[in-house]
Formats: sequence, C-alpha cells, structure tokens
Amino acid sequence: MAAFFFLLLLAVVAVSNVQASEDPSAMMTAEQEASLSSSQETFEFQAEVNRLMDIIINSLYKNKEVFLRELISNASDALDKIRFLALSGDVMGDKKDLEIGISFDEELKTLTIRDTGVGMTKADLVANLGTVAKSGTTNFVEALGDGADMSMIGQFGVGFYSVYLVADKVRVTSKNNDDDQHVWESTADSSFSIAKDPRGNTLGRGTEITMFLKEDALDFCKQDVLQDLVQKYSEFITFPINLFKKTEETVEVDEEEEEEAETDEEEKSEDDEDGLEVEEEEEDGASDAESKTEKRTVWGWHRVNSNTAIWSREKDDVTDDEYQNFFKSISKGSSDKASSWIHFKAEGEVEFRSILYIPEQSVGLYDDYHNSKAGVKLYVRKVLIQDDFEDLLPRYLNFIKGVVDSDDLPLNVSRETLQQHKVLKIMAKKLVRKVLEMLRKLATDDGEESSDDDKPYTKFWNEYGKSIKMGVIEDQNNRSKLTKLLRFQTSNQEGIQSLEDYVARMPDWQKDIYFIAGENMESVQKSPFLEKARKKDVEIVYLTEPIDEYLMQHMGDFDGHKLTSLTKEGVKFGDEDEEVTKKRMSAYKDTFKPLTGYLKDLFGSKVSKVIVSQRVETTPSVVVHGAYGQSANMERIAKAQTFANSERMKEMASQRTLELNPRHPIIVELNSLAQESPEEQSTKDLAWILYDTALVSSGFAQEDVDTFSERMYRTIASNLNVESMDLAPELEIEEDEEVDTDSDLDSDKDSESDADSEL
Repeated sequence: MAAFFFLLLLAVVAVSNVQASEDPSAMMTAEQEASLSSSQETFEFQAEVNRLMDIIINSLYKNKEVFLRELISNASDALDKIRFLALSGDVMGDKKDLEIGISFDEELKTLTIRDTGVGMTKADLVANLGTVAKSGTTNFVEALGDGADMSMIGQFGVGFYSVYLVADKVRVTSKNNDDDQHVWESTADSSFSIAKDPRGNTLGRGTEITMFLKEDALDFCKQDVLQDLVQKYSEFITFPINLFKKTEETVEVDEEEEEEAETDEEEKSEDDEDGLEVEEEEEDGASDAESKTEKRTVWGWHRVNSNTAIWSREKDDVTDDEYQNFFKSISKGSSDKASSWIHFKAEGEVEFRSILYIPEQSVGLYDDYHNSKAGVKLYVRKVLIQDDFEDLLPRYLNFIKGVVDSDDLPLNVSRETLQQHKVLKIMAKKLVRKVLEMLRKLATDDGEESSDDDKPYTKFWNEYGKSIKMGVIEDQNNRSKLTKLLRFQTSNQEGIQSLEDYVARMPDWQKDIYFIAGENMESVQKSPFLEKARKKDVEIVYLTEPIDEYLMQHMGDFDGHKLTSLTKEGVKFGDEDEEVTKKRMSAYKDTFKPLTGYLKDLFGSKVSKVIVSQRVETTPSVVVHGAYGQSANMERIAKAQTFANSERMKEMASQRTLELNPRHPIIVELNSLAQESPEEQSTKDLAWILYDTALVSSGFAQEDVDTFSERMYRTIASNLNVESMDLAPELEIEEDEEVDTDSDLDSDKDSESDADSEL
C-alpha cells in the first residue's frame, strides 16, 4: 500500500505540472530570469511617456478597470491586423487560431493577457511602448485637468499605459514573424529594458502582457471579477476570449480505494501476511465494488465572450428568436420581451450598425423620468465604450434599448468629447430618425381586425405614450413626426385615435380640433362644455393626463388645424350663420344687461367679466378661462405642485369669465330679481349659488368654503320658511327625586332583625 500512495502522489504532481504548462502565463525559471537580466538592453522613456506615467501612477481613479478594456481592445486590433495580412499572403504560420487568453496567479499576484495577433519586433517594442505622440499626451493631460477621467485614455493612443493603474511592473513578451521573441520590461521608472527571450519561441506568434499587480489591485486576480469585467466590456469582441480558470468536476471514485486509504497499520500488516489471498479476493470482488463520486477542482480554458454580435450580421440572416435572446442579454437577463425592433446599417457621412428594441413593458420608467438612464450601449469596433450613453438618443426615447457600434469613433472617447464630436451628432440624428421610422411603421401596421387591446401600437401607446408626448414638447425638430404618433380617446369613437384620423372625419365646415381636459375620463365626459358639441355632433378629444394641456400648448395646431379648448372663452364651431348669430347675441346682451352688470359688481375680482353665451344647452351657466388664462385642469395641476405660488393662483382666478345661458329659466328669473330686488339677501345668495355651482361644474375648486357654506344654509332656511337663524332653546331635562340612602340602609337592618327574631 505504501507503494500505491507513492504512485498516487507522483500522479498528482504530474497532473499539477501538466496544468501549469498549459497556462501560457507560467513564469520563467530562476535560470531563465537570470539569463534575461544579463542580456537586457536598457532604453530611456520619451519625456512625454514619463510625464504620462507620473500622472497615472500618482492618481487615484475609481475606474481602474479601464486597463482591461484597453488591453483586450489592443489585442483585438493585433488579431485584426494578422487576419488582414493573411488575405495577401501566408503569414499565419503554424499559429492558425486567432484568440485572446487571460490567466491569473493569486499567489504570484500576476495577471496575463495574451493574443495570437501580429506581434511586435524589437524595433516595434521600442517605438510602440517607449514613445508616444507628444500631442496625444499633451491633449490627454489637458483633458484630465478639465475634469475628464481615465476612461478616455485610449482616445489619445496611450491606452497601454493604463496598466500602471494596477501594476508596479509590466512584462511584455512578443513574437512577430519577422523577428525573434523578445521581452520588454518596465517598473514605471524613467527607463525600460528589452532582451531576447531565453525561452525561445514559446508564443508562436503574438503578444503576452504580464502585470505584477499592486496591493490595492489584487481583486483583478479573482476569477469572478475578471469574468464579469470581460463580459461587461468585451463580450461582443469578434475573437474568442478565453479565461484560464478553475471549475469543479464530479468524478467517480471506487469505494474500495477510499476504504484502503483509511486502513490502519494493523490491517496493512495483516494484508501483507496473506497478500495472495487478499489479491484474489479483490480480483473476485472488483466487479461488485460500488462506485462513489467526489468533486475535484480542475483548471482549464473557458470562453467568456459567448454572445455573438448579431448587429454585424445581415438582418435577413437573424431569426426572431436570436433577436429576442440578444435583447435579453443586453437587458441584464430581464424576463421581458421586445415588442418590436429595428436592425440597420447607416452609411454616408458616418457608418455604424445598430439594433434598437422597444421592450414590452415600461417597468419603473416614469417613476423618475428626468433621472431615467439611457438604454443604448455604445460600442466602437465591438468594444464597449459606455453602458448607458445619454447622447445618442434624447431623454424621451430612454425606453429604447439596444446597441450602436461604430468604426468611425476613437476608442474610449469621453462624454465631454463626444458631446462636441461631429460623428456623434450625425449618429444621434440618424438614430432618432430610425426610431421614429420604427414607431411609424408600428402605428401603420396596427391591424383593424384585431381588438384594441391586441393592436401592437395600442399596446405600445399604453406603455410609452407619455414619452411621445414629452418628445413633442422637447424635440422641436421632430415635432411634426411625433404629433402623428399621438393617440387620444375621443367623444365619437371607441379606442384610441390619431389626430390624422380625427381630421379625416371632420365635416367640411369644421376648421379647428376641439379638446377638453380633466382629471379623469368620467369628469370630462360629464362636463357641461360638451353640450353644444354633442348637439352639433362635433368630435371632441379627451385629455386626462397632467401633461396633455402642456402638450397642446406646445403644438398650437396640427396639420394647419388650430387646437381649441372647449373651456376657453369665445369658442365657435364654424357652422354658425355669422349675421344671424351677431343679431341674436346683440339682442341677448341688451335683455340681460341688468343681470350681467349686477353679477359683475357683486362678484368683483372673482371674475374678469360676465357675458351672455350660446355655448351651453341645458346648464344655466359655466365658468371659462380667458384667452391667455389657465383652465380649471391646469389650475388643479398647478396647485398640486410642491412650490405652488399662491399669488399666481389668485392671478389666474381673476381671469375667469362667467357665461350665462340666456334661454335657461333660472337665468331669466334671476334677471328679473336683479332689477326688482337687487339688495335683497336672497337675491344675492341666489346669484352667488349660481356662481358656486358653475364654478364646481366647470372643474374649478371652491376657494371660500366658509362663505359658501353660510349662504347655502341661508338659502335652505329661506326655502324652509325659517324666519330666524337663532338657535332653539336647549332642551330641559327633569331631575329625579333624591333618595335617602341612610334611611334605606336602616330599614334594611330592621327587616333583618325582625327576621332573626322570628327564627
């Protein structure tokens, strides 16, 4: 058994050696290190490089992880170069696979990134890693001084030096087809060294960068951290990215082996005495031995960028399932689906590819609209630049999820730079146009045969209608396109309607589009302002969301038709005979002049004027807002604001107009009272009640509740023929006669004594 354990130990050592040799980041032997040191040639860094590294090393940047993105991006570029060169000749050699490998060693505190790209000669190492363009460094330093962060380092061609955010020492091993394999080293001082690799050609072709990590950067030696960062920044890189990591495997173990390992010395000696017999028993029982399983840690290469950049494919080659799966991958594993998407390639002044999605649900989007995050990821040559880039789409399109990949932008451009970048502005303009094109198509395809709830655009509108309305308010350049996407409920139709369809149904005499706004559908449907419109069969647009009236103010008109509120003074429908109407109104004004004058004097600043109107049919009166005043709905919204201005509220209230229905009997009778008994309290109370009722039915709030209550009680008393409002005397209650408690107790005692005597 001792021999068995010795063999087992050798096997474990052999396996460990195999695993270590499979890891391309395995360190040099002491002999190789000594050989390397003795043959190194030292070079001085260019002054600009020294200045750059001083800034990097002595700065504390939160986004140190940018170094990994930079190195993977550089590796991808090297692979692109060798692939391009292969088109013109056989430069691949024995190294056919194009891939990136990442490995780490927690004990040695190293992180290594390797590619099988074009590689660098000795001259390339000196030129590329020892010298940078002076203008690039200067511009980068100036940008940092202006408040930019390290994420923009790649823009200036100095991305490699971001390794010094996390490393004290960097070793670059590279093999180009035109030279031997060389090793470049630097500890971020003023010099670097280069020597021929004593190991010979271990790479075949390509570059390997080993970072000796700082103490505060040891998290980058953790398997989960590395995997998450690669998936975050580089999951759509064209070439495979493999991580040398440990996994657990379940293997079968013979139960007899486990028992033998636990056998004590006494049992071993007994086995030795009767070895032949034991061997025979084992041989006979081998087939009957039960197997057990155990978990073992195994090291190996695993691809971590499994997602395919489907935006780089032709849209006809991508299935709906692939589109949906890709949507889930960019929406952080959400169970939600995309209701629609658009996949396109933009050409012309700038070229880029994009896939944009509309999620089925707007989860939490409007909880904090103004702080909502953008949903479009910006890639440059399949390298993630920013997760939620805000400058590609305006805020009202934040519900859009997707990716944009451009070859025309520099890597790691900062937000500050992008805001002024001409390419970005062109991209943003095209992206907005494509989104609106997708929405327009969705609206056009809204099937007539399906029910309202099943129509694609109806579903979209129910989820994201507020965003389209915000777009009309905020995006003046695209307002005409956005207004065609608006949908509303109306008085004459079921389901939501477009303004285009509304205009198509208008009679020839109608010129304006009429709307009414209120707190909810019930309040607008019961509004007295609809009476005349119903009689004329005029279709009215219902507005029930707080944003709606702001929307109408920004629009002004639609397709040349003025948007008119029914609650505004001076509303006309367009079918009136102007001459007849003018004569009739003149006659009504003369007839009711006593009442209008009386009411204006009585109400004072409560109203701006009192006029006779033909707006209503069955209601005695309504309160409307002036041409430049606020509607009842807008006043309600304004009052609900945290910082509502009370003085502004009073100013809005003073712009109201009371309109009287000259055909209503209450108005006719009140006109008589205004002439016969204007000073009577009952006449004044009736006049005020008329105003109070009109105010409330028109959607305005009653401000002076106490005074309103007093006159209502007076009116009730008058109708009940109550002559005085003095309180009735308090009801008197007769008091019960007092009982002599002591006498009662004495009589009880006497009764008890008598009873005792009888006994």
